[in-house]
Amino acid sequence: MNNNSNIETARLIIDFFHRISMHHAIWFAEVSAKLGKIKAYEILDTVYKQSYELQMKRLSKIMGFEMTDSLPSGLVDLPNEKLNELREGVAINWLANDGIWFQAIEFTSGMAEAKHCNDASWAQFAPFEAWSIKRLLGLSEFPGLDGLKQAFKYRLYSFINKQSIIEETANSFVFSMDDCRVQSARKRKGLADYPCKSAGIIEFPEFAKAIDSRIKTSCICCPPDEHPDSHFCAWRFYIE
Repeated sequence: MNNNSNIETARLIIDFFHRISMHHAIWFAEVSAKLGKIKAYEILDTVYKQSYELQMKRLSKIMGFEMTDSLPSGLVDLPNEKLNELREGVAINWLANDGIWFQAIEFTSGMAEAKHCNDASWAQFAPFEAWSIKRLLGLSEFPGLDGLKQAFKYRLYSFINKQSIIEETANSFVFSMDDCRVQSARKRKGLADYPCKSAGIIEFPEFAKAIDSRIKTSCICCPPDEHPDSHFCAWRFYIE
């Protein structure tokens, strides 16, 4: 057995997975541009189901692993502690990937361009994540503020940051990010807060609207705003 040949083939297979994910995203972007976001998400729902079933069927056959409720049995059968560790690790990898993109632009084109790309990316990712969570939880078209509160528990951020509801009325609630992995890391290094408000005023309203189009959002505080020690940012969500 030629180990070098195996390494080369394995590396190519991993690259294939990357190409699949990029091709998937490019298809969605093009369909969105041509047919509109509403239609694109309808098509994405169909594509996700069919593509997942096809790919997992083929991979399980080649790799010889069993499936449980359409999921790899080896994943389902992991101890809860290991599953939770894996879930957190994947969420951290997502955040690290986001940071790598930001710095790649910052180091080549400057901070202003990096922030511009970051904000524009959140305009796309926030409603997609909301759609994904809404689909995962089987939420109705208008799940209201209760649906939004439930959705917040399934965001990638929720598994690596600390968040809470700090104020609530009959038709509103205030969500706070009590500990932010990025901001806390800067604080430990003696750095000022990263000014993330320009992204937040896009991200949070877009996420909320994608959960329920009736929900409005207002920013209470977000860096570079001053904020109490209890949280880094706070947002009010309400239905008029």
